[in-house]
Amino acid sequence: SMPFLCLKKKKSPVPLGRSIFQKHTPPIQQNYQALLESCLKNKRLFTDDTFPAHISSIGTGALLRKLPRNLQWKRPHALHKSPVFYAANRKQLDLCQGLVENCWFLAALEALTFHQDILAAVVPQNQSFERKYAGIFHFRFWHFGEWIDVVVDDRLPVNEVGELLFVSSVYKNVFWGALLEKAYAKLYGSYEDLQIGQVSEALVDFTGGVNTRIKLAEAPPDLWDILTRATYSRSLMGCQTHLGVYFPSVTLSCVQTTKVLKNGLVAGHAYTVTGIRKVTCQYGPENLVRLRNPWGKIEWKGDWSDSSYKWELLSPKEKILLRKNKEDGEFWMSLRDFKIHFVDLVICKLTPDLMSQEDGKKWMYSWKSGRWVRGSTAGGSLGFCNGNFWMNPQYWLNVLPVEDSKKSPSVCNVVISLMQKHSTKHRNRAPHLFIGFLLYKNTILLPFSPEQYQESNRKLPPGFFTRHQPVNKHQVFLDEREVTCDFHLEPCVYVIVPCTLEPQQESEFILRVFSRKHILREMGGNTSFTLSKEIVDKYEGKIWEDFFTKHFEQVKKILKFSSVSQNPEINAVQLRRILNNISWRNSQSFCLNFSLNSCQAILALLDLNATGTLSIQEFRVLWKRLLFYLEVFQKRDTNRSGKLDLVELQAAVQETGISLSNEVCNLMAIRYGDPGLQISFESFVCFMLRVEIMGEAFRNLTQDGKGIYLRESEWMMMTLYS
Repeated sequence: SMPFLCLKKKKSPVPLGRSIFQKHTPPIQQNYQALLESCLKNKRLFTDDTFPAHISSIGTGALLRKLPRNLQWKRPHALHKSPVFYAANRKQLDLCQGLVENCWFLAALEALTFHQDILAAVVPQNQSFERKYAGIFHFRFWHFGEWIDVVVDDRLPVNEVGELLFVSSVYKNVFWGALLEKAYAKLYGSYEDLQIGQVSEALVDFTGGVNTRIKLAEAPPDLWDILTRATYSRSLMGCQTHLGVYFPSVTLSCVQTTKVLKNGLVAGHAYTVTGIRKVTCQYGPENLVRLRNPWGKIEWKGDWSDSSYKWELLSPKEKILLRKNKEDGEFWMSLRDFKIHFVDLVICKLTPDLMSQEDGKKWMYSWKSGRWVRGSTAGGSLGFCNGNFWMNPQYWLNVLPVEDSKKSPSVCNVVISLMQKHSTKHRNRAPHLFIGFLLYKNTILLPFSPEQYQESNRKLPPGFFTRHQPVNKHQVFLDEREVTCDFHLEPCVYVIVPCTLEPQQESEFILRVFSRKHILREMGGNTSFTLSKEIVDKYEGKIWEDFFTKHFEQVKKILKFSSVSQNPEINAVQLRRILNNISWRNSQSFCLNFSLNSCQAILALLDLNATGTLSIQEFRVLWKRLLFYLEVFQKRDTNRSGKLDLVELQAAVQETGISLSNEVCNLMAIRYGDPGLQISFESFVCFMLRVEIMGEAFRNLTQDGKGIYLRESEWMMMTLYS
């Protein structure tokens, strides 16, 4: 019987038999370094003729009606006396959406700012408005299977008073966000081509990663565990609200008429997931999710919002360090409300181990480019009973077992992604086709097995598909750029058939396969190149996961917890035992020895709910900070003495992105140093944790950036128990 085909229909599909095929033309590649050197040599500022400072770069449609009469293009030096490309010492959630309705792009971009190494790959950091400045900047995006460099000049559209029309920063002298948006607009044709999109698309463009989409109405019971794993590993997260019933609109300075609901959420709007936290209320624990509106304003008004009574149920310290009572677009809400008010959660990972729990392992990634050509390989789906389904491109996939897998050798985690390429230079000029793919297992009796068909370079015949059901019987065909599915497959030979919903529709596509081990080849006459490579996530967040996987049972033995389900609470004595008995990376040059006093100080700083212990969640935070502090400490400990002098301490603090005066550094050296004002790593950890936590408390409490108001009980809690 024929597989049941589900169809998600947002707009009318291309009429049956209509050809919209144009070969995808990759963006013009410009040599940034050569152009920069030429401009510097000739003492002129770069002007980009391929994306001119002209109305054509903005667009041709509805966006033009939003533009001010006296639109001008100006360089940052004409907008601010001291422009800065990128401010590493500031919190990066500082971007605000402009006239372009691209909240999906901003939500993904803000997720990127939590991972400085991924951000640095997209936004090369050695660019500035001072050294080697020539009005030229460049950015890197993953574009249909390859990383490309996009060059732009720094002429930006502004109104008559010099305010940026599109993406801007809270800090008016910071311009990396506006220039990145310009590069992304150039990549996709114009600013107007960014008006419609999905968070998932931008996340992939920034990382080349693989998306997991969770429908929150059907969220798995372990959603909190998934969020926790995503938060503490290298994942980027975004989400979207329901279209919903609209309430009276309000007008914002950065956008036109918007649809803000009574509860403060914006209908049909993208948000960034910026964090999670399990808090301890008087009635018990509560799981919270932190979100940010890309507009930089308009926040949730329900439970756990900035003004919610729920904050009074927490300890004063936990309330001070978590609640940020200001209109900056960022807010907390309960996991329960998150599942009710948001449609889906998109998690983008560089490796697909989030759902498989195969942390720290090597993965194989393969991709093939292909195309559906009318009269040749555009067979359409089985749902049209046309007998031509077999004409579609076919791919032979051999899923192989791995010895070091936690899972049963009979089950392998495989992620398959199909992405269609837009057929014009402009991203939104032509509608997406409805696309999907079917996956078949080798359970057939034919004159030739799939292996023999592969070896003879022949496609499987029509009879194969009429007699056998696909593994994914309920494949959904979507009119979206990418369709991704997770599979748990037995090691075996499979056949993947990517197709459009309707026959005779033309487009180019790329097929990506992620698994621990596999072989991917094309069947039939076209033996195009298959790119395969091993990928492994080596980021420090993975070191935490590896540590926790390897040492969790050891930690529980130290803490005398026998049940796997029990989450240990760690006191100062136990914390000291753990820190002095684990393997620290790159610490061979000196011996680490945390004293009980140091561990009591660390616990007092991080114990937000005043239990006298650290939860596993709080220990996760500590572990990540320790790895970062160790890296900074060793970099600045130039003579490998295991201690920092005053000059090295000031350099180390600056390295962390925190600004402290020399006077404060001197006082900290007296407070935390030995008689010679030398700071050990243990003292450096206590010092840095105090600086970060007290700084966070000030930023959350201040209304004007100059001072704060505290009740006496709050003052005592923050100063005595920290």
